[in-house]
Amino acid sequence: MSHSDLQPGFSFQQAGKQVLRTERDGIVHLEQYINHDFDRACEMMIHCSGKVVVMGMGKSGHIGRKIAATLASTGTPAFFVHPGEASHGDLGMITAQDVVIAISNSGESGEILALIPVLKRLQVRLICMTSNPDSAMGKAADIHLCIKVPQEACPLGLAPTSSTTATLVMGDALAVAMLQARGFTAEDFALSHPGGALGRKLLLRVSDIMHSGDEIPHVSPDASLRDALLEITRKNLGLTVICDDLMKIKGIFTDGDLRRIFDMGIDLNNAKIADVMTGGGIRVRPETLAVDALNLMQSRHITSLLVADGDLLIGVVHMHDMLRAGVV
Repeated sequence: MSHSDLQPGFSFQQAGKQVLRTERDGIVHLEQYINHDFDRACEMMIHCSGKVVVMGMGKSGHIGRKIAATLASTGTPAFFVHPGEASHGDLGMITAQDVVIAISNSGESGEILALIPVLKRLQVRLICMTSNPDSAMGKAADIHLCIKVPQEACPLGLAPTSSTTATLVMGDALAVAMLQARGFTAEDFALSHPGGALGRKLLLRVSDIMHSGDEIPHVSPDASLRDALLEITRKNLGLTVICDDLMKIKGIFTDGDLRRIFDMGIDLNNAKIADVMTGGGIRVRPETLAVDALNLMQSRHITSLLVADGDLLIGVVHMHDMLRAGVV
């Protein structure tokens, strides 16, 4: 289509803004359906000892996949089953302990209606989300959640637009209401994403991955340089901390420091560690997020950090620990 084929005076911006207005009106209209049935649906899912199984055909199926993913990531075990596949064996995934959420704007989805008698025989509890409580699915449901909107954003009234947005919003409302009822936290969210970097970055603290106790490389201030080198070799972290008997930090000595003192011509056999150590040492508290400790290492161009409570040494964390834990 060339520019000359456009409708006279047509504005993409105006058309886009009209869609936003129509869909926004649909969501406002949806508020009246957050009612006693919404309470019952949330309670049914919270007390479900199995899983929430979401079903939908076509665009409703795409929205259903997102609803299942949102439920699963916010503390409600859930998965999506395609109704067409369910009738060819996937229904075996569903048990009497589960709750099914079936989505259809018309409430007359043939693929879902064909499954309802089997679900009833299995005594699976059924929540239907449709725009018509008097539809076949609406009548078959144990709980019906209305997702009716005044109009679709598509001017032909054919393409699911406002209705799918409303369905998605209703799914978000269910998930977030249950999240809040459970007291679900950022840590819980991270735990539900165990394979993801998001989980590790939200959850992992320095205390979870640091070396502590006998694994800490440390020598006293009156130790010889030779003693310090042996400790570095034994603990294999590329450094040793110099601290007193109460584990109060005096300084640090690293592999890099060893290379420097070679250039200075220091007598390696007779030198004391206190004469060649670097005072202090860059440190973090044990509750520091691992990702924050990693950022500090990178900004200071170092591979290890001391973990301390004030001047008291608690542990040591190395870049390799970050790699092993998947923080990097």
